[in-house]
Amino acid sequence: MFPLRALTFTPLPSLHLKPSHLLPPQNAVISSAVTNKLSISDADLESRGFNLHRTIADLNLDHLNTVFVAVGFPKRDPQKIRLALENTNSLLWVEYKKTQKPVAFARATGDGVFNAIIWDVVVDPSFQGIGLGKAVMERLIEELLEKGIINIALYSEPRVLGFYRPLGFVADPDGIKGMVYSRKKNSKI
Repeated sequence: MFPLRALTFTPLPSLHLKPSHLLPPQNAVISSAVTNKLSISDADLESRGFNLHRTIADLNLDHLNTVFVAVGFPKRDPQKIRLALENTNSLLWVEYKKTQKPVAFARATGDGVFNAIIWDVVVDPSFQGIGLGKAVMERLIEELLEKGIINIALYSEPRVLGFYRPLGFVADPDGIKGMVYSRKKNSKI
């Protein structure tokens, strides 16, 4: 989600869902009826000209790459994108019906039981501010919670931290600090 460039590296803040949003009452089962508090319904998305997808079928990777570049990510090799998506546990993307192109995307990887990390949350700049990012994130979080995954983290650019806080994410809960491996040039490892 973040590029490593040249010899400098600044770790991005790691965010985690607040525990109060994660833990169901003892012996409770997380169901969509309990967690389904969507800001925009699937029917509303469709009525506004969007289709929601949960698989990579019909996802044009070149078009997705265009969205990545439009939000400031580096251009990626489409074959590597495909490999990453094939190794992704959960993903959602929104297609604008008129152009049949992706305009919003997010994915999560993890162990499928305890932990997940959300990656590559993007919304085409032409479609930002109309709730698509929130719609994708709400559904991705809901899917992970329904699987019983309660430790959900993500990395974020500092300028968009405010987007994730209303969704239940907090920076450094309980003093937890994330670390990212960074190999400096000429280091002796």
